[in-house]
Amino acid sequence: MSEVVVSGALGGPRVLVIDDSNTIRRSAEIFLKQGGYTVMLAEDGFDALAKVSDHEPDLIFCDILMPRLDGYQTCAIIKRNPKFAGVPVIMLSSKDGLFDKARGRMVGSEDYLTKPFTKDQLLQAVQQHRRSA
Repeated sequence: MSEVVVSGALGGPRVLVIDDSNTIRRSAEIFLKQGGYTVMLAEDGFDALAKVSDHEPDLIFCDILMPRLDGYQTCAIIKRNPKFAGVPVIMLSSKDGLFDKARGRMVGSEDYLTKPFTKDQLLQAVQQHRRSA
């Protein structure tokens, strides 16, 4: 069930995309690779936590509504680990609600992107938030 996908420019900034939708993961992967980023994909929070530890991404996109471990829980766990607390997390959601944005901030996310996103929106979010590698 776990995908091990690491693609893109070797040594480029590493971006982890966590979403239970294959379509969203693939779209993000294509857009990010075109932007020159190394891309890792995870289909849920548990899969993501292993990938964060193994690959130490520079930035994380995290869907809110996922089975087993939702995006808020996943973000909170990542941010509680001192090694990864500084990694920017951008929440992904099909809803553009104030409550969702506020709750995302409460668990430590840096930003919020509404799905479906465009290539420009995704790459702009990475440029704005990624740690200088």
